[in-house]
Amino acid sequence: MKAKTALLIVCVLWAAVPARCLEIKDCQLGDGFGPEALYDCTLNYYYHIPCPIESYYWAYYGWEPGEMIGVFFEIGDISMGPGPACDPLTCFTLEQISVLDFAGYGTMYPGLFTVEFEVYCADDQGCPIGAPIWNSGPWETHFTWNCVPVDPPLCLSGCVTQVDPAAGFPRILVTAVHTGTDGCYPAWGMDNVGTAVRMACEMHDISCSQALYPRPYNSHHATIHTGYYGIGFEYCPPLWFPDGHDTSPDATQYGYIELAWSIYLSCEGPTALRSTTWGGIKSIYR
Repeated sequence: MKAKTALLIVCVLWAAVPARCLEIKDCQLGDGFGPEALYDCTLNYYYHIPCPIESYYWAYYGWEPGEMIGVFFEIGDISMGPGPACDPLTCFTLEQISVLDFAGYGTMYPGLFTVEFEVYCADDQGCPIGAPIWNSGPWETHFTWNCVPVDPPLCLSGCVTQVDPAAGFPRILVTAVHTGTDGCYPAWGMDNVGTAVRMACEMHDISCSQALYPRPYNSHHATIHTGYYGIGFEYCPPLWFPDGHDTSPDATQYGYIELAWSIYLSCEGPTALRSTTWGGIKSIYR
């Protein structure tokens, strides 16, 4: 497992500090996985822990212009949301990206809090391989769940991992660069295990799988997918975000957290890259 790295410079909302810094506050919101029925499958890594109906999230804000965050996805991973896993042999078309913003000031002050989303082929550390294969152009996020269409839909067959060519699973990195003149917002939503534990919520996600913590040591996935890349990928592998309630030096109390981002895929082609069955792939996770 890669060396533990974390974005530990955090200022809570109620801390009065004169200088600009990254700030965090806890929020609560209902299920917002989005219109999965429009697409064949959805992939996300963040916990939605109803307590009892809504889930707790962290809202991170206070960015500088040019700073970049992102999530890398491997098609075939078990999603934390509802529905089956995406077949890595056929679900190669990216249709939409969903993100969570607790501020929504981009639509109120166009140009100040603009972001640009990009998609890259990625390695197993979440670093880009080559130039971006898609760019959203300037985007102003609104409050709560935002659907960012990938138009025209993007084929990911060229992003098959080179780390283990036999697997033939596409891996991509989705980033957001704060391109506005004041990068402070969006207030990006991230899952919040720490508050959920403190409020004695039942530790399960919306699909009723057991939600384990802290991450990454005993979760569904072996690696952290959400990272802070700095300006121009100055950090790669990226830095990780610890839970806002975590007071340990290495996030062993509540673990690291994930951006509330999802990708939506269609599964109509291309044909499989190797002779195997989807049932055999799913058996890996049993």
